[in-house]
Amino acid sequence: MPRRAVTRTAKLATLPLGFAGRTAVGLGKRTVGRPAEAVAAEMQRRTAEQLFTVLGELKGGAMKVGQLLSIFEAGLPEEVAEPFRASLTKLQEAAPPLPAETTHRVLAEGLGPGWRNLFERFDDRPAAAASIGQVHRAVWHDGREVAVKVQYPGADEALMNDFKQLARLSRFAAPLFPGVEMKPVIADLRRRLEKELDYVDEARAQKAFHAAYAGDPDVLVPAVVAQSGNVLVTEWIEGTPLARVIADGTPAERDRAGLLLFRFLLSGPVRCERIHIDPHPGNFRLMPDGRLGVLDFGGAARVPARLQRSIGRLLRIGTLGDPEAMADALRAEGFLDAAADVDAGRVAELVAPHVEPFTTDTFRYTRAWMRAQTARGLGMAGDLRPGGLARHLRLPPEYLAVSRALAACGGVLCQLEAEGAFRAEALRWLPGFADDAADGAAEPDAAGA
Repeated sequence: MPRRAVTRTAKLATLPLGFAGRTAVGLGKRTVGRPAEAVAAEMQRRTAEQLFTVLGELKGGAMKVGQLLSIFEAGLPEEVAEPFRASLTKLQEAAPPLPAETTHRVLAEGLGPGWRNLFERFDDRPAAAASIGQVHRAVWHDGREVAVKVQYPGADEALMNDFKQLARLSRFAAPLFPGVEMKPVIADLRRRLEKELDYVDEARAQKAFHAAYAGDPDVLVPAVVAQSGNVLVTEWIEGTPLARVIADGTPAERDRAGLLLFRFLLSGPVRCERIHIDPHPGNFRLMPDGRLGVLDFGGAARVPARLQRSIGRLLRIGTLGDPEAMADALRAEGFLDAAADVDAGRVAELVAPHVEPFTTDTFRYTRAWMRAQTARGLGMAGDLRPGGLARHLRLPPEYLAVSRALAACGGVLCQLEAEGAFRAEALRWLPGFADDAADGAAEPDAAGA
């Protein structure tokens, strides 16, 4: 795994250079008679393959960007997204693996030189690979099937080098979002990355989720079996990867998976004051018994009761259709400059797509809907005129983790094209979303009944 910033930057530079080279070759092929459409399709296929190879080999923050792209490709025009969909999806679970001897070294450092005695069987071939670690299937000494998560050597250094590059780029992004204070956003991102590298913290979060969802009819969180150093051992769960449900699932399977994913994200804060903030499809399985299996808790974030109620209240006000009330609420929570004189109608236009799924009894997320909202959002964000709304927008740091989780969830729901009663889920799980009379009258029990 390349660690030095200069090496990683040089590898990333091969992406535009490779594209430029293929463009030149494509131009040459067109001049000798090959159809332009065939040449373009071949160029896109090769570019997609290179994207998977480079981001997969780099792992770390570069691969996380690829995983993020795999979620939000639903917002891109189909002719742009389609050639890259398969390659980006592979990054969710199938990055190039570590050599076996390197894996063994990490296991010995974490579990001790006699690590093999802890297992009845250990498969050297990784079952899945992600941005900072890969997972091996094994059998624990008590006969339980387990997943053994091994962090890549140098993942911490590589991830922080990628983060530093991101922090530098943020200086160029700042003029595009003049209302957003980049320093606290970058600081919060750094804290999140450090937590993802800490398997002690991940084990603690997974234990909290496991306890909160024990016996749940809808969600399965595997138990933590052992943790030491850069090794985390949890119970193995077998199910259909969410990426396969997206690609080949029946409408009923896609609807159920989407509803359960949304329910899990919204119920976490109420049940254990945490939210899973890395909801890309590689972290979820649709189990044979219909439950949603959840993996990888390195991205869990705390959501205290006050913040839960504020989120619910903002969402409720957004659904009521009162532009002035929306603007006042966003000012109160720090999303709008308190002294700004903004057009409340433009504020309502900005809020509308975020609350639309919660204004009707049922809603279907679709790629077409996501593309329309992406285009509209980019248009509004690009309005940098003195009176433009973009100049007065803020992103309070305490909302960053929840915003990331819900935005990514929306991207996955659009990939699933899932239909469901999402408003009912918000009424059930979001304090402050229901009216005051009903708000405390129907607290869900520990089993979610």
